[in-house]
Amino acid sequence: MERKYKAVFTDDMKKDYTILIPNMAPIHFRLMRAMFRKHGYNVELLNNTGRQVVDAGLKYVHNDTCYPALLTIGQLLDALQSGKYDLNKTAVMITQTGGGCRASNYIHLLRKALIRMNLPHIPVISLNLSGLEKDSSFKLTLKMLYETIGLLAYADMMMILSNQVRPYEITPGQSDETVDKWVDIISHELETGVSVGGLKNITKKLSLICKDFSNIKTEKRDKIKVGIVGEVYAKFSSLANNNLEEFLQSQNCEVMLPGLMGFMIFKVDNRLEDIKLYGGSKIKFFFVKRIINYLTKIEAVFTETIKQAQKFTTPSTYAHVKSLVKNIIGYGSKMGEGWFLTGEMLELIDSGYENIVCCQPFGCLPNHIVGKGMIRKICERNPNANIVPIDYDPGATKVNQENRIKLMLSVAREKNISHA
Repeated sequence: MERKYKAVFTDDMKKDYTILIPNMAPIHFRLMRAMFRKHGYNVELLNNTGRQVVDAGLKYVHNDTCYPALLTIGQLLDALQSGKYDLNKTAVMITQTGGGCRASNYIHLLRKALIRMNLPHIPVISLNLSGLEKDSSFKLTLKMLYETIGLLAYADMMMILSNQVRPYEITPGQSDETVDKWVDIISHELETGVSVGGLKNITKKLSLICKDFSNIKTEKRDKIKVGIVGEVYAKFSSLANNNLEEFLQSQNCEVMLPGLMGFMIFKVDNRLEDIKLYGGSKIKFFFVKRIINYLTKIEAVFTETIKQAQKFTTPSTYAHVKSLVKNIIGYGSKMGEGWFLTGEMLELIDSGYENIVCCQPFGCLPNHIVGKGMIRKICERNPNANIVPIDYDPGATKVNQENRIKLMLSVAREKNISHA
């Protein structure tokens, strides 16, 4: 029956349709919006927040569905109900992983919600790398993927360095101004046809971004170093985690939020692990290996650029993170964030961010296993680790979440005093 109501995005829609996309990682998605616009898609990044987003999700999505699905779909539905858009000239876009995670089913839940809202004519575009939804005229081309790799590297650099500079800047707001400056520069280059991809371009631009952050004047201040891990949407989205970064900064913390590049390498590397564990095509293995090698080269440039600045904490490479989980959790544990979430916690501890908030959204069973479920084992090996899992769901109150984080921070302060 679903086929009967399935509205498809067609070529002729490209010129006059507005495509709405839910937000997750603000810097990354602002650059992605510019990339889509360069290729002729009128994409709008949604920033609507508040209880009405949750309520829209609860009204039209099954309440057994994971919290990230509820929020991403709720944000789209709330936008469609806002009156800001011509509903006969609007499409929506949502990611579709193709794996065992329920994120594979978001798109079907969204279509059912649109039918219930009497909006079955609104096309739903699947953003995926698995060859799904072949009947849509929207396609991720090789050129778009090539550009996306560069954009992820730039956004990761801006996010990681701004988080390390912001707590110590002498002139408040300079790190945020530097982020806006580079988002505007890269967006303009995309719009004017300047190449933002390729190892040479990426190397040059990463160096310039790093130099700008290095030039921001800072002063040494006593801060608690806190890392954030968790299910990828809950980890990055301020809508999902109730403005966690902002709250931690208000509590005199320096925040480390691991970037998206490592997660992307993890997702590609999973294809290699599948072949190693279960067998598969040698041709597929060869091409996936080439992609991994290219991503690893970008990652090497990224880490070396930060290291040469001699001013910042340099994130570990994916290979190092992978080595940290050996004999702790198997590489076959790859649903959702898989072993990589455990690895991020271990890497943060190694980097001096022993205080960690693990974002646990309702309905994400894999994340609870590789996140909350691994805390005891991690703390046995790292006695100084101070990890708090925080549950995020429609009924959880912000006050209770923040009180649990404050308790973790009080433990961190006591440790700092005893070590002084």
